[in-house]
This record gives sequence, structure tokens and C-alpha cells, in this order.
Amino acid sequence: MEIESIHAAYFSPTHTTRRLVSHLAAALSGILKVECVENDFTLPARRIEAMQGRKGELWVVGLPVYAGRLPNLLLKYLDTWQGHGALALPIVSYGNRSYGNALLELHDLLLHHGFAPMGGAAFVCQHSFACALAAGRPNASDLAVAAGFAADIAGRVQNYLASGELPELHIKGQGAPDYGGYYQPLGEDGKPARFLKAKPETTDDCNACGRCATVCPMGSIDVEHPSQVTGVCIKCNACIHVCPQKAKIFTDEAYLSHVRFLTGHYMAPAAIELF
Repeated sequence: MEIESIHAAYFSPTHTTRRLVSHLAAALSGILKVECVENDFTLPARRIEAMQGRKGELWVVGLPVYAGRLPNLLLKYLDTWQGHGALALPIVSYGNRSYGNALLELHDLLLHHGFAPMGGAAFVCQHSFACALAAGRPNASDLAVAAGFAADIAGRVQNYLASGELPELHIKGQGAPDYGGYYQPLGEDGKPARFLKAKPETTDDCNACGRCATVCPMGSIDVEHPSQVTGVCIKCNACIHVCPQKAKIFTDEAYLSHVRFLTGHYMAPAAIELF
């Protein structure tokens, strides 16, 4: 068997995970001298059909960490994937607090669905709503680490193709069945901050351009009436980042208190971890 293609697959509402995964996949594509295919499953329309891998492919699969786990509203979709013997490189991005058990969870999910993991990594990316955390990351230094890691993974792939033996991985974390549960957000007073139902509000500056509706990964913003958030909100802040009028904001006090807690406790740069 030979590697015929690299697949960059990612969920990335604010594009940081996409940047990281695409960089890794492109580096692997260059080293192994094969084509690279992008598989962006951020929007609902891209999650209608399951991803299907096959032998001869290497999938770089990246997701952001939400409360120490994979995003729970994506688990049902991810459970439809089929690897069919494709190789895989699970990647998670976290906003400078902790990646919890998400990397182990993604590794196990891919393995369960017929992918063969070659390694794994947790990279630091700018926090989606506490934007002062890891601001500007992944930066040039992070991408250089990613390129070096790609070279290491390419070597593992070549060893696997020659020997048929998968690399022995020891990814940190608490495993199944619940992967340690979800992190409980805290407010600035250190007590639980409960804002699960919080949604962005829309100010009078909105000009109804509808850009927010086109980027919502849950399809929760009404295209005709973008001031209305009719479905679930996962706090990815894609709508806030894309709004040219700065008209989407959160006013929920528990949510804002958690942002202040994060910026008060997790400003020191966190580290990339490679496995």
C-alpha cells in the first residue's frame, strides 16, 4: 500500500483550527508528494453525508475543544464516519486553558470507526470568546512546530507502510465511557457560571446583511431576519467575528463573568503537546 492522498478535515467556526489542520496537511502533502483534499464540515450542509476514508489515504482531522471534550453536538455526526483502513492524525485545538480529554476522545473515535491513528496533537489557538487568551495563535512559531511534526508523522507513515506495525501511542487523558465529563465553567467569583442557553443579541447597528447566518455552524440564525437566533448556540462566536457592523454581542452576565474568569487565570501561554 502507498499513500495516495492527504485529507484535511476540520470543524472550524473561527478558522483557527482550519489554519492549523490545513498547514499540517499541506506539509504532509509536500513531504509525501501526494495531493491534498480539503474537507470542511463546519457548516450544517457539509455534515449531511458521512466522511468516508479508504486505504491509501491519510486524514488530518481537527476539532476545537469545548469544555475539555469534543463539541457534544457534533458527536452524533462524527459517529457516522467510516475509515475503511485510512490512516489518521487526530488534532485538537484549545484556547489556552486545557484540552482536557478531547484528544484521547478523538483518537478513540477515529480508531473505533476504522481509521488507523499515526499520532496526535493538541495545539493552542486563540480562544473563540475570551479572545485575549492565546491571541494571534496559531502564530508562525506554532506553524513551524506543526511543520516539524508533519515530518515526524511522515516518517511514521513510511515505517508503517514498510512494517505494517502501527506506532505505539500514549495519549494523555481519561478515557471512555465519559472522558471525564465536561468542564464546568466558573465565574469570576470561582462559582459555577451557567450560560448554556445564552445567545448573542443584536444591536441597532445591524444592517441585516445576513453574513452571520451564513457562518453559523448550527444554522441557528434566521437568514431573512438575522437578528433572530432561533436555534441552539454553541458560543463559537463565528457570528460576532464576521459581523462588519459589530452588531452581535453577548450580554448574559454569567457568560461575561466566565470570560473575566478565564482572562484572570489563563493568560500565561499554554504549550503544544505532541504524541
